[in-house]
Amino acid sequence: MRAHGIQLDIVWENKPANHERIRSLIDDHGLEPAGLIVLPELFDVGFTLNIEAACDDDGYTLGYLRQLAIDTGCTVHGSRAIRADEPGKAFNCACVTFPDGREPLEYRKIHPFSYGREAESYNGGNALASYAWRTGSDSMRICPAVCYDLRFPELFRRGFIQGAEAFVLGANWPSPRADHWRALLLARAIENQAFVMGVNRCGNDPHLPYSGGSIAVGPKGEILGELGSEEGVLSVDVELDAIRSWRSEFPARMDIKLL
Repeated sequence: MRAHGIQLDIVWENKPANHERIRSLIDDHGLEPAGLIVLPELFDVGFTLNIEAACDDDGYTLGYLRQLAIDTGCTVHGSRAIRADEPGKAFNCACVTFPDGREPLEYRKIHPFSYGREAESYNGGNALASYAWRTGSDSMRICPAVCYDLRFPELFRRGFIQGAEAFVLGANWPSPRADHWRALLLARAIENQAFVMGVNRCGNDPHLPYSGGSIAVGPKGEILGELGSEEGVLSVDVELDAIRSWRSEFPARMDIKLL
């Protein structure tokens, strides 16, 4: 099983340009079918509070993600904004599409980033989600998260208890807290004995710089691959047997007391 994190410098509020850039990075890298493609949070517009620009009201980004899954033969862990019932509000969603055309999965980010004013434009979700990444006879249960969710270990622990073997998140995590990004991803992998992939953007938006640092971590905290601050594709092998055997050899789950 092979996962691919697509790290890009998102063009501010320009969906066609970002869609095209993702395609270009994928085409240049030459991905094989049956993999997992992971994109940054709000990859189509950047971390904007302008929900009129962000919301995928016409399904343009959803259609793009669905076609990308079909064209590449990969499961695509993307992102989009969808409008909430409350006027002037949206949900920041991880959107997962599948090469077999089954219905997409959407996880609504539970923790809007209040410090960055996200809660002014986006409501938080209230439920975990998970999906099966299938490659041949293998199937791995993945629990999605989005950016700031990373700071809340209870989300990941609940996902672990519910059967997640991997956690995947897209992010717009700014440079001033890059050390936190890396440390927390390592912690989430170690404490849940899981594969964790975090895919960040790079470059700059009108407000903040982003240093990339997309990373994949194994269930013992081993670094499987890591990018620097430039655009690129992070491709790593994901060993399902390694996750399951480590959980069996070192069954920390049996000693969990607080949920």
